[in-house]
Amino acid sequence: MDLVLGIIIGIIVLVVLVAVHELGHGIVAMRNGVVLEEFGIGFPPRAWSRKLKNGVLFSLNWLPLGGFVKLQGENDSASKKGDFGAATFWQKTKIMFAGVVVNWLVAVVILTILALIGLPKILPNQFSIPADTQQVSAPVVLSSLVKGYPATDAGLKSGDKIVSVNGQKIDTVDTFIAVTKANRGKTITIDYTRNGQSETASVPLRNADSAVFGSTLSQQQSIRATWSAPIVGIATTGQFTWATIQGLGQLVGNLFSGIFLHFSPDAATRKQADTNLAAAGDGVAGPIGILGTIFPAASKAGPVEVLFLAAIISLTLAVMNVLPIPALDGGSWFLMALYKLRKKTLTKEREEKVKGIGFAALMILILVVTIGDVTKLFK
Repeated sequence: MDLVLGIIIGIIVLVVLVAVHELGHGIVAMRNGVVLEEFGIGFPPRAWSRKLKNGVLFSLNWLPLGGFVKLQGENDSASKKGDFGAATFWQKTKIMFAGVVVNWLVAVVILTILALIGLPKILPNQFSIPADTQQVSAPVVLSSLVKGYPATDAGLKSGDKIVSVNGQKIDTVDTFIAVTKANRGKTITIDYTRNGQSETASVPLRNADSAVFGSTLSQQQSIRATWSAPIVGIATTGQFTWATIQGLGQLVGNLFSGIFLHFSPDAATRKQADTNLAAAGDGVAGPIGILGTIFPAASKAGPVEVLFLAAIISLTLAVMNVLPIPALDGGSWFLMALYKLRKKTLTKEREEKVKGIGFAALMILILVVTIGDVTKLFK
């Protein structure tokens, strides 16, 4: 049930984020004299449609993969009044990057809301205004357990939330580690919660210098603000945007270094290549990974985690569409700007050919990532 609910929530979030992105294109296009012929939720085949008063066809489509806008004369060489191609270079630039701005603003709004109710603290230097900041710590959680160690032998499971040890309240990971180390070789009583139910377990700890308990620990911290929430929302969106760019750079670096190092005659270098490629694979998720793993986990954790994930995906869409990737907004703008700089006409045939090749490459990449997601699910 958690999986199904997570997939449904994931589809809704992705559709909304892509739809508002496309709506941004449509609104700015109309404001700059370009005719918006259709705004669709999902992709064809069409399920339902209606002509709005402003002449735009609004449609609901069967494939819930986002949304689209159809502009009159979408090719750069189109020249009739109301065509996208007839707009000035600056107008086209505004239209192309309107979706990026909308996605970035959506992230700002979501993170502002979370700053009011509890914004997860992920970055070590995450922005906050000390005079208006309350740090809130969630319970210590058992992340993953080692088989054959005291924690698993006592019946504890991943996801259990620690309340107290021998009656002593556990507020931080460091407190839990200190208490267990002080009681090595002894049996401790742990009070914890599992799925909202209070439980108790007796755990005989190992008498060793390390790994006396047998579990990795995690603890989520969050930031709460009042009047500074909008400032926190904007600044945090900027921080996560930069972190996303850095993450993409590292992913691309691992991918290409892994490919080139694989041709080295040195065995140690080829082993490093495998490590880099594995890191690149682990750092990206496709539709199955997002809908089948990430969103179910977030929905199970609660609405705050779902909202936070939505904000991260929204700004990731913004960052990806700025990059000069064929078939995405940044790639289309780059192609248009290149021909503008060379003072040459970008013909309809050439534009469609370049975008077609880019789209095919993007689909192949999505297929490869999807295969990787499936492989991870069955490991």
